[in-house]
Amino acid sequence: MNLLLRLVVLAAAIALTTAIVPDMDVDGGVLTYFWIALLFAIVNVTLGLVLHLLALPLTILTLGLFALVVNGVLLLVTDWLSRDLQVDGFFTAILAALIIAVITAVLHVLLPDPRLRDDHVSA
Repeated sequence: MNLLLRLVVLAAAIALTTAIVPDMDVDGGVLTYFWIALLFAIVNVTLGLVLHLLALPLTILTLGLFALVVNGVLLLVTDWLSRDLQVDGFFTAILAALIIAVITAVLHVLLPDPRLRDDHVSA
């Protein structure tokens, strides 16, 4: 999927998560969700890579469950960087990170990847 579609999926996942989790809130409209999705993506790419690498032994020992803790911390960092996102507590962040991960995984399965289309016939 291209970057814009990935951001739309992430913004939709954040919007659904704020509707599900009572202690997570976003102040603003559609553009605010896109801004938070972009900020969360940047935090994931920069800090997330380092944290996941440092936490790799614990992630292996817990069979991947510690990755949810790292994702919760990344969500709290995004909360700290943005005044439009409020996540009230560490366990709320872990729950929200789990829900965001599940929603984005489901949406990535449901939405077709344009790179995998078979429109080109080679001769």
